[in-house]
Amino acid sequence: MKASVKTFMHELAEGSGKILLKYFQKVKHIEKKDHAGIVTEADKFAEDYLIKRIFKKFPESSIITEESGEHGKGASLCWVLDPLDGTTNYAHGFPWFCVSIGLYEDDRPKAGMIYHPITKELFYAEADKGVWLNNKKVSVSKVDRMEDSLLGTGFYYSKGETLRREMEIFRRVNEVALGVRRPGSAALDLAFVACGRYDGFWERGLAPWDVAAGLIMVTEAGGKLSDYSGKEVNLNSGEIVASNGKLHQQMISLIS
Repeated sequence: MKASVKTFMHELAEGSGKILLKYFQKVKHIEKKDHAGIVTEADKFAEDYLIKRIFKKFPESSIITEESGEHGKGASLCWVLDPLDGTTNYAHGFPWFCVSIGLYEDDRPKAGMIYHPITKELFYAEADKGVWLNNKKVSVSKVDRMEDSLLGTGFYYSKGETLRREMEIFRRVNEVALGVRRPGSAALDLAFVACGRYDGFWERGLAPWDVAAGLIMVTEAGGKLSDYSGKEVNLNSGEIVASNGKLHQQMISLIS
């Protein structure tokens, strides 16, 4: 990856992060989406900032975003953006949210960046180069027993029978693991697997922008990815099991 692209992604993450901080605990407009979830003015302003900056620097790009969909369809260079992952947390003043930027070229992951504006932690992954947290190279954990593991999960906006199924999976895993957390940002959860804070993570109901940066991070950090049945995942799989590799089959056996 050219240094200029890495620097540009860093600028994008910090610039949109500043917008999120400007409106944090000052949100005035919250809208409910038709399909689930909410959106604030901060989501929209941060997304608009990202789109304008990317097209100015890389006009021959396509962009996929959570709030406004796809722009510049068909270009070989594709940016997959979540300007605010963890909107429900953000809207309630809960400081667990991030900016997520995934970069793909000819449908192959090239780089990913996840930025937590509150802690100033910047996670960056590059194809065949590894993963860094604030310029320090990181990798997945070495935990190999479920009873020693700290795992993350999410239930998205599941209700009714779907939620009951997810809660049953949670119960099975929680019976075995040392601890399970559900803080509410899939992008940050994946970054935490990549840097070894989590030993694994699972969630169903995910969109491309939720995982675009996190997928390459887990892989480049030495981890393993699959769907709930153990098959290969991509941006559109909708579900994910991410682990340090050592716990993967044990997680699959509990989740599937």
